[in-house]
Amino acid sequence: MQYDTSPLDSPESSAPRSNRKSILIGIGIVVFLLIIVCCIGTIALWVYGDNLVALVQSPTATTTRVAQPPATSTRGTQSTAIPTQSVKPAPLSSPVTTPGKKPTPTEMPEPTPMPAPIPKLKPLKMNSPEYGAQAFLWWRPETADRDLGLIKEMGFGWVKQSFSWRDIEGAKKSTFNWENADRAVYLSNAKGIDILARMDNAPDWAAPGCFITQKKQMGPAKNTQDWVDFLRTFVTRYKGRIRAYEIWNEPNLAREWCGRAPNPTEYAALLKTSYQTIKAIDPNVIIVTAGMTPTSRNDDEAMPDATYIERMYAAMNGKSEGYFDALGVHAPGFKAPPEMSPDEVAKNPAYNNNDPNGRIYSFRHAEDIRKIMVAKGDTNKQIMILEFGWTSDPIHPAYSWFKVDEQTQAKYIVDAYQYAKKNWASWIGAMFVIYIANPDWTRDTEEYWWSITTPDGDPRAAYVRLKAMPK
Repeated sequence: MQYDTSPLDSPESSAPRSNRKSILIGIGIVVFLLIIVCCIGTIALWVYGDNLVALVQSPTATTTRVAQPPATSTRGTQSTAIPTQSVKPAPLSSPVTTPGKKPTPTEMPEPTPMPAPIPKLKPLKMNSPEYGAQAFLWWRPETADRDLGLIKEMGFGWVKQSFSWRDIEGAKKSTFNWENADRAVYLSNAKGIDILARMDNAPDWAAPGCFITQKKQMGPAKNTQDWVDFLRTFVTRYKGRIRAYEIWNEPNLAREWCGRAPNPTEYAALLKTSYQTIKAIDPNVIIVTAGMTPTSRNDDEAMPDATYIERMYAAMNGKSEGYFDALGVHAPGFKAPPEMSPDEVAKNPAYNNNDPNGRIYSFRHAEDIRKIMVAKGDTNKQIMILEFGWTSDPIHPAYSWFKVDEQTQAKYIVDAYQYAKKNWASWIGAMFVIYIANPDWTRDTEEYWWSITTPDGDPRAAYVRLKAMPK
């Protein structure tokens, strides 16, 4: 047999060579595509690998959504890391921060801690004065940060907030709901605003039959140890994050004391126990007494604030050491301008509504309380004005005789701060104006007319003047 020995480039061999070339090009394209696919797969595995592994390791290849119980809380008037208010009118009292309906209490898991800046340590002695406002940060998460922003923008450094015991440990002993308290503390810390925590209002299990919504009635625990246990847990959780604690509110009214007649001796005992409990955990906080309602009534329903404080000192054997660091005072201005003396107000029926005990209708009635402190040797301790303001209320008959217009309200509040700064510098501490309005209030709510903002967060005349006021 004779083999073909013709040259490779001969016409007879050109067709087979072309076929081989096409095959080689095809193989190259396939290899190139395989390389691209491998690269894409490698990148996908690098980005999504953890999820793919979790999916493979799960019992099924499909995801199942597990229903979580909704976060609920009991509603009333709040890991150490955290979201990290002769004629003897009925006495006026602070509002109970309990707007709206009350959700059914349920046991809540502790929320995941969020970071929060720890405030710098501050001295027990305050500047004269320091500036604060009472707000309502509890039930409306969507407005809490806004309202703290309003305080900050006004150039104020304090917020007064209620931390109602029944809203935190309301369901049963040792079952806590920290959601609202954590938020109030965290947001305040984040904005660098000091907190005055009002502590009061025992839950039903600790004070059976005491809380009556229709009467706005509340009171202390039947067993003081329950109160101590709550305080210890609360203060441990927020150690270093709350600057001052107010122990109770207006105990000179029966409705704040389980409907019983006001009892300064009982309150002094509660104050001492609270002081010892809190200071053992957080010795750098300020313990302030409850602010008392200025009233001329002296019966089983109410006791004048000066009388109550005198008897409280008597129960303390005339010495406040181990009971409080600062004395709390409520100083509504009623009709008179803030610079008008108690003597002048007492002589003028237009400012005292013909009450023979008319000194209480003066903003400067705080000076009467100061004289008691001085007589007891407490010259080195300060007074904190826990509530003060003027109302422009045109609706509620009980307030009609002392209402002022909004511009006068604004002027009087600013003048009150300036009077205190000039004349009370040796003894005044923080002063809290009422209120950054509760977002649930309406024009039919009496506290609406004391407020310096609207429930929607809009500034009223007083807010504008306070923001512009030299601090």
